[in-house]
Amino acid sequence: MGTLTKIILKKGKEQSIRRFHPWIFSGAIEEITSPVEEGDLVEVYSHDQEFLAIGHCQVGTIAVRILSFEPVEINDDFWKQKISAACSLRQELGLFLNAQTNVFRLIHGEGDGMPGLIVDFYNGTAVMQMHSIGMYLIREKLAALLKEILGNRLLAVYDKSEGCIPEKSGIEVKNGFISGSSPETIVLEYGNKFKINWEEGQKTGFFIDQRENRRLLQQYTADKTVLNMFGYTGGFSVYAMRGGASLVHTVDVSEKAVELASENVALNFSDTSRHKAFATDAFEFMRDIDNRYDVIILDPPAFAKHNSALHNALQGYKRLNTIAFKKIKAGGILFTFSCSQVVSRDDFRKIVFTAAAISGRRVRIIHQLEQPADHPVNIFHPEGEYLKGLVLYIEK
Repeated sequence: MGTLTKIILKKGKEQSIRRFHPWIFSGAIEEITSPVEEGDLVEVYSHDQEFLAIGHCQVGTIAVRILSFEPVEINDDFWKQKISAACSLRQELGLFLNAQTNVFRLIHGEGDGMPGLIVDFYNGTAVMQMHSIGMYLIREKLAALLKEILGNRLLAVYDKSEGCIPEKSGIEVKNGFISGSSPETIVLEYGNKFKINWEEGQKTGFFIDQRENRRLLQQYTADKTVLNMFGYTGGFSVYAMRGGASLVHTVDVSEKAVELASENVALNFSDTSRHKAFATDAFEFMRDIDNRYDVIILDPPAFAKHNSALHNALQGYKRLNTIAFKKIKAGGILFTFSCSQVVSRDDFRKIVFTAAAISGRRVRIIHQLEQPADHPVNIFHPEGEYLKGLVLYIEK
């Protein structure tokens, strides 16, 4: 592997690394011993020259994403072991060879010890998303190892890193297949069918992280009127229909999203008269919905991706939830979520409590929700717990 550039930390800045946190921030660095390019492997040392870790360097607040806290060689065997461990966990979770579900997260960044790498599995196609140059530069190697490990279960690998790699890197990133080809596919989630278009869809094509929460919603929709806000491709809407809802409305600002939501409803139900989709602004739509819905789902996009936007994000969540509390029927159920990593579970809960108080409604928590097991959280990296949700009963 050759001699790697050393990064020396300021005195006392090694404590988080000793607690196995996988990020090193730029402000903790005292010295970089030789020139490096973004994505290079570097070794990290304490102020007293003690080896701490090895990882990918990058430009930005997070200066190093740690791959190992031991002085190992980062080679094909290293990556094969990491990917195999991730696959074994999904095997243990019963996600491989599942007749009812063939879409799940295969690799979840820091949660699987591979910071900067996301891989979602869609019925034979792996959609990769690299969030660091270090991972992007070895994408073909990673794709080949996925094929070696998964064998015939893997038919194609699609790279969807465009828009995820920091612009400061200067690398031009284009989405496309690394191996095989399949422009779109139909997947199963608990027996429900969904059309996935990873080339044009958000994230890798589908919000896989809401799988268990969609299933929970199904229990609460029999004979109910349901509003699915920020509905994207209609995941929650299909489950609401499956649960026997009398009426389901899907709302998203994207015309393409609501068209696909309607397609997904039609994939699962011969009679789609209970469903209608609207391409419009969420706040505009909610202005005139007084006492119309028994169940409301609020699953907005991340209001804050960086700490600098945290205050505005919290205000956005407060406004959105206040409106929902005021408008929902008495005895209604509200599913409300935040997928912003910088919004903590406590922050989200406090802001929803504030919204409830402003509305003057009597509200009880009946479920506290999170991301599913195929989105594991590294216990030393609490930031990985990005999805927070509450199911609330609005008494009157």
